[in-house]
Amino acid sequence: MKIIVAFDSFKGTLSAVEACRIVADAVTAVDPSSSVVVKPMADGGEGTARALMDALSGSWLERLVTGPLPERKVQAGLVWFAGTKTALVEMASASGLTLLKPEELNPLVATTHGTGELIRAAMDHGAQKILLALGGSATVDGGVGAAGALGWRFLDQRGRSIPLGGAGLSQILHILPPERMNKWPPVEALTDVHNPLLGEQGAARIFGPQKGATPDRVETLEAGLQHLAEVVQSELGKDLAGCPGAGAAGGFGFGAVAFMNAVLVSGIETVMCASGLEESLKQADWVLTGEGSFDRQSLQGKVVSGVMRRAKAHGARVAVLAGRVLLTDDEIKAHSIEAAIPCMQSGMVLDYALAHSRELLHDAASQFARRYLLK
Repeated sequence: MKIIVAFDSFKGTLSAVEACRIVADAVTAVDPSSSVVVKPMADGGEGTARALMDALSGSWLERLVTGPLPERKVQAGLVWFAGTKTALVEMASASGLTLLKPEELNPLVATTHGTGELIRAAMDHGAQKILLALGGSATVDGGVGAAGALGWRFLDQRGRSIPLGGAGLSQILHILPPERMNKWPPVEALTDVHNPLLGEQGAARIFGPQKGATPDRVETLEAGLQHLAEVVQSELGKDLAGCPGAGAAGGFGFGAVAFMNAVLVSGIETVMCASGLEESLKQADWVLTGEGSFDRQSLQGKVVSGVMRRAKAHGARVAVLAGRVLLTDDEIKAHSIEAAIPCMQSGMVLDYALAHSRELLHDAASQFARRYLLK
């Protein structure tokens, strides 16, 4: 029996690598005769760096950079692939939501400046290509903070640089590009978010509340992003606000294209291709995948959806192990999922489940193996 284990991270508890190893250990303990192949997954957000570093034997380069709060430095890093001189920068490492306490979240002041410092470090290291993993950020600054770290200047009506964070966007009057931009390496921004920059499905209204934005702050951020888009169009001649993915990572999708000439590409497709998942799926009997919460959003462009599509194309049976399964039995059957097993049992307190995530995932994998492999 050939089994592919391809999990996303369980946010806040288990990395994709940890989840895959737990499931693989549980399955082989129940059925030692099974051949288990581990393929950690990510969709361009948090965990992408680790997944690709493991898949492609990259090395971790650490730097001290500006954190999400401008006054605080953090130890962040990038992944270096020496063979191709490619660097992978994960914005969550420098500008991530998990770097702040809940009471510190405020996208009016949070900045992507540190992510820009990592990109600059990659350039200084000799990168000929940069992969930028968007997602997991505490920011809604349209990528302006990162662009500033790369030499772009955003000036107010008095000719002064605007303050970092989302609150400063509405003060931009002029945008001045850095020198020698033509020497920059190509940038691919990894995301599976298709939201535009503005509007009801835009960066501020959809993602702002997750990052600590009150209703009033959401409106301030929306106005700031709209102003940014207008100045970019008038000064740089780029009309990007409606582009799919522009709203990713607090508008960093917009900023990456506007200020780095980035190309937005699918994060999950990039990780699946780099990890060699397609080749591993040949002759696979089962594919086990999952994440913290398996819901309707999981079926729309996220890791689980991408893995399931590939599995079905190769005729493999699919089982999902997740912290919570929030789909109905009919929805599960409609997507040809053979099994969907929750780690959290009915009546279980969330805090307990989070604290015991390893044991609960191990138990769910063991349950799967006993039910479906020992026949």
